[in-house]
Amino acid sequence: MDRKEPFQFGRAQMIPYGRQDINEDDIDAVVAVLKSDFLTQGPAVPRFEDALASKVRASHAVAVNSATSALHVALAALDVGPGDLIWTSPITFVASANCALYCGADVDFVDIDPRTYNMCANALEQKLHKAALNGKLPKAIIPVHMSGQSPDMHRISELVADYGIHVVEDASHAIGAEYKGTPVGDCAHSAITVFSFHPVKIITSAEGGMATTNNPRLAERMAMLRSHGVTRDPSLMRGQPDGPWYYQQIDLGWNYRMTDVQAALGLSQLSRLDEFVQARNEHADRYDELLADIPIGLPNRLPESRSAFHLYVVRLQTDNAMAHRSVFEDMRNAGIGVNLHYIPVHVQPYYRDLGFSWGDFPQAETYYQQAMTLPLFPGLTSQEQEKVVETLKNSILRRNATPAATA
Repeated sequence: MDRKEPFQFGRAQMIPYGRQDINEDDIDAVVAVLKSDFLTQGPAVPRFEDALASKVRASHAVAVNSATSALHVALAALDVGPGDLIWTSPITFVASANCALYCGADVDFVDIDPRTYNMCANALEQKLHKAALNGKLPKAIIPVHMSGQSPDMHRISELVADYGIHVVEDASHAIGAEYKGTPVGDCAHSAITVFSFHPVKIITSAEGGMATTNNPRLAERMAMLRSHGVTRDPSLMRGQPDGPWYYQQIDLGWNYRMTDVQAALGLSQLSRLDEFVQARNEHADRYDELLADIPIGLPNRLPESRSAFHLYVVRLQTDNAMAHRSVFEDMRNAGIGVNLHYIPVHVQPYYRDLGFSWGDFPQAETYYQQAMTLPLFPGLTSQEQEKVVETLKNSILRRNATPAATA
């Protein structure tokens, strides 16, 4: 076997919506760490950080054990706390909002652009105007790069700049994506950008996340917060160290460290990032062709962005929950692991207890009633794609679905 070929571990009968791609180089990298002196807090993590920062053209990168942890330390480094307000998108995983609650802050949402499913810049502008009049501006906003495509970060950053609002990009889906010809993660329009390395994401470290920034103070603080708020750097201590054993806790942090085992896998995977993103875009192109004559809404690609295509989301034109569910169940029953990304955060029971309700963010709710994520990952075969499309076509035609409105 060519050492660069992915292992075939025997795919389950169901075609998953996402799947990691592991080859011998990845395994060799992990084994080398297992045979080394350091399983954690060794040299692999800084090597991964340096390589990723270079890849996305950021000055600093801070590795942690998940993107959720990265979001948490990002807000903490920005001094978000009780009495502060954070805005994010309702179409995201709950972590994008939960991270604010971890800091004791409050959360609100900005409705999505129905074309891209990202935070709508027009809705943001209107909400900022009202918030300024009411004296309830957020301290930070968290735009989400839904499916791997960047929001309109230039306009978003311009809108919040006059108010002194921090921007943290949740680019968990978007490592390897580009916006206006530069890599997502370069923080040209934000204080901090966050990536995820969960197995279904573009590259994986099994579990893991990374925060990039061009601000050395933020990088230093996030690095400290990921490790209990403890430092061994004399320049950061209050007073002189007692000896070479000395450390100080100078902030209240957490154990969010990434292990060297995870970093070794992530670093190995990073060498194939361009290959993975190219494969995902090619699969998305083929879906576009195969689905062109089927009455559904396809992903809308903006000319200023190149998506990493973590997800390929289609939309059925139906407000009928039973019809939506029936198509979903047809796909699952045929062995196709479709999914739904995401249930709007504001309608989760926990958030309804905080005062949110159905009807608060209509575009997000309409999206939820229509969306379906099709399988997309580098190892997806042509035969599997054809099965996905044929099954979807048959199910939709049986139910006489009509195209989704995406403008």
